[in-house]
Amino acid sequence: MMPTKLHPALIGFTVLVFIFLVGPLVIVVGSALSDTTYLTFPPQGLSLRWFQNIFEIDAFRRTILTSLQVAVISTFVALIIGIPASYAMSRYRIQLPRWLSTLFILPVLVPELVLGFSLLKNLAFQFNAPIYLSLIIGHTILILPYVIRVISASLASFDFSIEEAAISLGSPPLKTFFTVLLPNVRSGVIAAFILAFITSVNDVSISIFLTGPGISTLPIQLLAHMEQFFDPTVASVSVMLMVLTVAVMAIVERTLGLTFLAK
Repeated sequence: MMPTKLHPALIGFTVLVFIFLVGPLVIVVGSALSDTTYLTFPPQGLSLRWFQNIFEIDAFRRTILTSLQVAVISTFVALIIGIPASYAMSRYRIQLPRWLSTLFILPVLVPELVLGFSLLKNLAFQFNAPIYLSLIIGHTILILPYVIRVISASLASFDFSIEEAAISLGSPPLKTFFTVLLPNVRSGVIAAFILAFITSVNDVSISIFLTGPGISTLPIQLLAHMEQFFDPTVASVSVMLMVLTVAVMAIVERTLGLTFLAK
């Protein structure tokens, strides 16, 4: 059988799409390595001093730590809530009301600015919640729909008769959940963790309403820095966030496992 020859127009379209996707990343990386005191591309000389400048600014150091802490905590809270919720909606979808699945995706349907303002009004003004706690609650509400959707999609292909067989052979339901079900949806849990963590770290719309004096996140600090300076530090932070995203994906893919739950 003769191999099919690709049409030149299809090759050209693929190249254009690739340039459209990769081009902005190349521009950001090039601007971050520029030796000038202002953003420019192509870079006029190469330097890493703007990456060093990130850690020399106290506000960036504090907000990087805050963003990572909030992202990790809110992601784990979302997983603790999202995994049982996804299981219940997949396992007992006939008994549960249909509107329940819609309830969990409401934070996605509501504009983030509206959601952020609502959280500000209720958490900060009405309940007088601390800023740090408000950020964790807000980010958890924001990423919970993503966690539930991803894990539910993974559970859609799971055969629950395997779980029933394990229980019928004497395995307690809770042990069966951890040793039979979770290992089979491991890829979904990993994908949900990565998506939730990245969404939390890069969030602006919710964080801008919930941050306050002394406590801020990295994207909000980046916006504040851009109001006063136009140096390549902005591009350097963007590159750092891209590297962090890739690193989290690689680390979670290689190390996050559910085998310890089976012990």
